[in-house]
Amino acid sequence: MNNGSKGAAKMTAGLDLGDKYGHLCLIETESGEVIEEGRLRTTPEAIRRRFDSEQPLRIAIEVGTHSPWVSRLLEECGHQVLVANARKLHLIYANKRKSDKLDAENLARLARVDPKLLYPLEHRSEQSQAHLALLHSREVLVRSRTQLINHVRGTVKSFGHRLPKCSACSFHDKVADGIPELLREALEPILKTIASLSARIRDYERKLETLAQEHYPETELLRQVQGVGALSALAFVLTLEDPDRFEQSRTVGAYLGLVPSKDQSGEHDPQRHISGEGDEMLRRLLVGSAHYILGPFARDSDLRRHGMKIAERGGKNAKKRAVVAVARKLSVVLHHLWVSEEVYDPLYNARRQLEGVSYPFVKAVA
Repeated sequence: MNNGSKGAAKMTAGLDLGDKYGHLCLIETESGEVIEEGRLRTTPEAIRRRFDSEQPLRIAIEVGTHSPWVSRLLEECGHQVLVANARKLHLIYANKRKSDKLDAENLARLARVDPKLLYPLEHRSEQSQAHLALLHSREVLVRSRTQLINHVRGTVKSFGHRLPKCSACSFHDKVADGIPELLREALEPILKTIASLSARIRDYERKLETLAQEHYPETELLRQVQGVGALSALAFVLTLEDPDRFEQSRTVGAYLGLVPSKDQSGEHDPQRHISGEGDEMLRRLLVGSAHYILGPFARDSDLRRHGMKIAERGGKNAKKRAVVAVARKLSVVLHHLWVSEEVYDPLYNARRQLEGVSYPFVKAVA
């Protein structure tokens, strides 16, 4: 995405993208006068035809389903593109006279006054987007399988029976004999669907493992941390895409929504839940890795000790806070490993306590 380092554009545009049509508002940058308003189809041909021969513009669009390909196409046409963060645009969403026309004009005027008001985002490359789609497709299948498994367990329980505990991938085999005769007609097709989903999920996991090895060798640096597998490492690399975007590793946790949100006013500064911003799938994968690090099968490490110390404080939701804290610290460690290419030492801090060093859980390559 163009960061606006070129000379200021004489015209500023706001483009409110709809599924079939978008609304365009073009204003003169210096005076703020509306020059043009109108609709255009949300297709590559229509957008290229409208903007390909246009003088360089500053164009503001809102993040959404169509914003990745539209932003790339507009940049190919030589324009400066600002992808607005929808969560920050209260001026648009709080408007009681909301319409596509007004949204487009507000986007244009915000971009004209100060692009920072849009909290602009940077879309990943087309290749990264395609690779990330593999991860999201697997995630959809996993969620569907979980929903079906819960349906089977709940239905059987309502008849006074319980199915044995087992992993999701072996569920269709382990519980088949425990289905009551009265429910076989209703649930056996569901078990076959679960078996099919498990096979498709394994196919995706093999593809993602190969993808990580062939295209993203940096994932091996991240997988040095116990509890971080190919999926978590690949999701981390594809979501961040460029580690140099972050001047400090400590800011990655905030980027992924793993730090508390703020609502401070005067002396009122209540404790809030995590902000939940950023990529939900990656945040969930990091939390899953944190659960493993704090679980019974993980080896001793600085990350584990950090979480255990928080959990031992007791109080309401102490274990949940410990998991989130480990996930946040894990994101910092993974980014540092990626940038520095150092060898991960799980007990680096423990060995350096006498020297007063407590960061960043790694040691230099010999």
